[in-house]
Amino acid sequence: MLPTSAYAAPAANVPLAPFQFERRDVGPHDVLIDIQFCGVCHSDLHQVRDEWGGSIFPMVPGHEIVGRVTQVGAHVKNFQVGDLAGVGCMVDSCRTCPSCQEGLEQYCETTGMVGTYNSREIGSGAPTYGGYSKQIVVDEKYTLKVSEKLDLARVAPLLCAGITTYSPLRQWKVGPGHRVGVMGLGGLGHMAVKLAAAMGAEVTVLSTSPNKQADAEALGAHKFVVTKDKEQLKSVTNYFDFIINTVSAPLDLAAYLNLLRRDGTMILLGVPPEAPQVHAFQLIGKRRRIAGSLIGGIQETQEMLDFCAEHNIMSDIEIIDIKDINEAYERMLKGDVKYRFVIDLATL
Repeated sequence: MLPTSAYAAPAANVPLAPFQFERRDVGPHDVLIDIQFCGVCHSDLHQVRDEWGGSIFPMVPGHEIVGRVTQVGAHVKNFQVGDLAGVGCMVDSCRTCPSCQEGLEQYCETTGMVGTYNSREIGSGAPTYGGYSKQIVVDEKYTLKVSEKLDLARVAPLLCAGITTYSPLRQWKVGPGHRVGVMGLGGLGHMAVKLAAAMGAEVTVLSTSPNKQADAEALGAHKFVVTKDKEQLKSVTNYFDFIINTVSAPLDLAAYLNLLRRDGTMILLGVPPEAPQVHAFQLIGKRRRIAGSLIGGIQETQEMLDFCAEHNIMSDIEIIDIKDINEAYERMLKGDVKYRFVIDLATL
């Protein structure tokens, strides 16, 4: 076993603190990664506070992991010591169900995907521990190759925020000629803007905050609509082919569904605390659709990383020391980050 230092939540609503535990030994198909940076996702906060239920404590969060490979198992084919590597939201799945066979491991129908943290390993049932730690052992099938061309700290959030927004854009074949609205300009939203613009779509940010317009345009948005302004909102009625909804706050979907054209689709990525209310006529009248999307499979995540390397796309970040993680959580709740915190694990 490999002794490992980390920060962990000992229980719900208790501040994260230093924690020691043991990683499994490197198996024949495993890689050992020395973690250099780990992004801080809003879902980390939900899970350490047990807001979704079923949290496993003590919990080491973190599923936006990048670092260097320092050891490989005897049968590893795709990684060598010294390679840059990444780990996203999952580290295993059943591998045999139809979804896994189609490269959609995030929708695994047998065991469910094994989360990088706050989950349990198949077989042993041991809890999984995430990237707020010095090192991680992962099967190479669930490990991603990371380009040397990009700023490694800014690559980390691509492993969740990047793939969460890339996957639906690819699924719905977004490209030139499409009008895409992005609701919310946070960790997910700012990546949706960059990716949709790089794919050739016209991108409009839909925000309650007028002071975010300059940022939106700098990120690549072509238009900006203040949703509290009724006239501005009216100007994009029946306008969008797609709306990428990243908002996790309470929200009246009805006001936004009318912005979709006939056959338009709103794709839900955020998870508000209350179930939204939608009148069927809003969908029936224009053959509109509401859909959802969950991260991406391993193959698609690698495709996303390669796309970002080709187009020089990275997350906008603020690097923090691990000792400041509890303060970062409080700031994240207030929306006080542009646009993703990333932990420098050299500070652990």
